Amino acid sequence: MKATYIDYSDTGSFSKTLLAYLAKQPDLASYYGNFPNLDGFKQQIEEQKKFQYRELLVDQLKVQYGSLLETSPEVAQNLERLKQNNTFTVTTGHQLNIFTGPLYFIFKIITTIKLANDLKVKFPENDFVPVYWMATEDHDFAEINHTRVYGKKISWDVDALSATGRMKTDSMIEVVKQYCNTFGLSENSSKLTELVEEAYLSNSSLADATRTFVNSLFKSFGLVIIDADQTALKKVFAPIIEKDILEEHSWHKIEETSKSLKSAGYNTQVHAREINFFYLTDEFRERIVRTADGRFEVLHQNIFFTEDEIKQEIKQNPERFSPNVVMRPLYQELILPNLAYIGGGAEIVYWLQLKANFDFYKVQFPILVPRNSALITDDSIAGKVFRLDFTFKSIFKPVNTLKNEYVRRKTKHRLNLQDEWMELNSIFGKIKLRAHKIDPSLGPSTDAVKARLKKAINSLEKKLLKAEKRNHEDALIQIERVKDKLFPGGGLQERTENFAVLYIKYGDELFNDLLKNFQPLAFKFSVLY
Repeated sequence: MKATYIDYSDTGSFSKTLLAYLAKQPDLASYYGNFPNLDGFKQQIEEQKKFQYRELLVDQLKVQYGSLLETSPEVAQNLERLKQNNTFTVTTGHQLNIFTGPLYFIFKIITTIKLANDLKVKFPENDFVPVYWMATEDHDFAEINHTRVYGKKISWDVDALSATGRMKTDSMIEVVKQYCNTFGLSENSSKLTELVEEAYLSNSSLADATRTFVNSLFKSFGLVIIDADQTALKKVFAPIIEKDILEEHSWHKIEETSKSLKSAGYNTQVHAREINFFYLTDEFRERIVRTADGRFEVLHQNIFFTEDEIKQEIKQNPERFSPNVVMRPLYQELILPNLAYIGGGAEIVYWLQLKANFDFYKVQFPILVPRNSALITDDSIAGKVFRLDFTFKSIFKPVNTLKNEYVRRKTKHRLNLQDEWMELNSIFGKIKLRAHKIDPSLGPSTDAVKARLKKAINSLEKKLLKAEKRNHEDALIQIERVKDKLFPGGGLQERTENFAVLYIKYGDELFNDLLKNFQPLAFKFSVLY
């Protein structure tokens, strides 16, 4: 693939807060730790050498992988490396979208792998392991129960229970068939079908199915996949669970930060609650709230705890306490020797709300790295972009803007009436001066006539442009088709299409090409063709 790189600010697709972070705006400096550059990573490595849970982490990962390690030597080797004090992780996290969901899921993982590889080159005395954190405790099934292939929506329509990672996959036979039937007939489609069926029809839970599928795609790169919905790992987190439920520190710290960010003119992404944990069983995941009499209630379940009882419950069954969106990052960084978190633009913004809470609990805050964003097309579409006299940078503009620009470039006539308006404006200046001499009160009347004429001139310009568009109808239709192809539904390709469309075309070379062209610390949008 060939690559073109575009500044994020030129795409019109990323938030003011993310752009300010990447520009190192001084008013954001207190909301993050080390910046994502080589100096920042050098400092982060030194600070993360104190990590103390390596043996526990590796033991739990080996249990989770089970027999998968027998066919994943690169993963097995990375697990052994994690026992060493000079090995660190680079982590991304995501929900358990069926069949990986939108394309950006793949981009997240490739960015993580590439950054780990780049760090090894810059700091050869250390090892760096890419990690995918499965959000197995999330319960928003509606966000993950579908994907789109060639524009067709494939949905797993069942009732959701508890955390998505614990959902049974025995009802996925039909949805697997629908997904694979979109692939057509080719060597790559046969391979992908085999991987999908092995993952989703041979495992009993969505967590196990996702691990198997993602491992089959990325095991050769040494990607380590972790499911933190585990009793042994939650025991490490238990002291923080207890302290935060009883004393509500995360609520206060994050709310203070959110108010501060808003006062500085930045939007926030998440809202902290007084208690930022759910009570989790195989049947439900419900919020914990404090009642007026000081007890702790599990909503909608008629379950109550006194303070002593909830302390005992946390101690005996820490796996039943599931962190929400503002506490999950703290849990993640507590149990990993992590240097950086790779996330989408909205994720980076909400992590900026969390640093004060990390500081309070004395957990190392990771370097925040936005995942690589990309648009992938082929030479035929690229050729059309260039033949229409556009660039990959300009093609991000709205379709009507592109049409207007094209017509103005190609027309033999001058459609802009600004020169004529300047002449008229000068005449009105003389008229206003004459009117003022006759009667000073006539000034507003003159201005009103001028305003009406300006409006009429603008309307005439639009009619001239519309008339000229009819002379370029074929080209304008091509512009619409190119935009629809590159931006399905009017949005970024990566946010709608599933990776299967590209995998069937390119096979495993898709991942190799992405790995070759992604530049995690350049902070550019990639156009690949």
